[in-house]
Amino acid sequence: MKLEKRLHEGLQAMGLELPAPARTQLIALLRLLEKWNRSYNLTAVRDPEQMVPRHLLDSLAVLPYLKGPSILDIGTGAGLPGLPLALARPDLGFTLLDSNLKKIRFVRQAVRELDIKNVEIAHARVEKFHPERKFDTLIARAFASIAALLEAAGRLCAPDGRFLAMKGVFPQAELAAIGAEYRAEVKALVVPGLDAARHVVIITHASTTEHKPDEQGTGDRQSEGRGRQDHHQH
Repeated sequence: MKLEKRLHEGLQAMGLELPAPARTQLIALLRLLEKWNRSYNLTAVRDPEQMVPRHLLDSLAVLPYLKGPSILDIGTGAGLPGLPLALARPDLGFTLLDSNLKKIRFVRQAVRELDIKNVEIAHARVEKFHPERKFDTLIARAFASIAALLEAAGRLCAPDGRFLAMKGVFPQAELAAIGAEYRAEVKALVVPGLDAARHVVIITHASTTEHKPDEQGTGDRQSEGRGRQDHHQH
């Protein structure tokens, strides 16, 4: 199946609509990642057919939960999920943060080649990152644990902002370790072509009431489904 068709059908199955130019840019990003991956080992996924669900669709699964205008992707690696999200939402500003210079070089090249206007790049560890502003949404796709994420990056979140922690199976133990100052809500994600459980944990300050009751998914600290561990790698 052509990559473009697989992406388009996957987006349709997820209920996401992106204009044709954005889809074209996403495929261009995938091909650039495939090219760099041959020399620089940016991601464990080698097959472009598998990159569509594992990298593009999985990244875009959190689109409905973004709150703007400023987004921080913590530990972006090869620009995932930040670059796909930035291409899908050119109206939002994204900062992509990582301490791995090799991967940051790829992100810089992708931003340059694809002429992505709404992305800033930061080469630093999150603990050493001191931006001038706080962010409305902070995303982590490969952070060790939710508690560690909140400890390292809590100061970077706006008072009414949110964290999106992307996880595999329902992270029961991690939820239990979240302090009382935060509120956590888990949403099951369906990613076509990905044979693994995926969840996003939406974390807000306990003093704010962020979530709409009509958002599809699962309730506070609960999930309808269980699945095998997704050994997800950047």
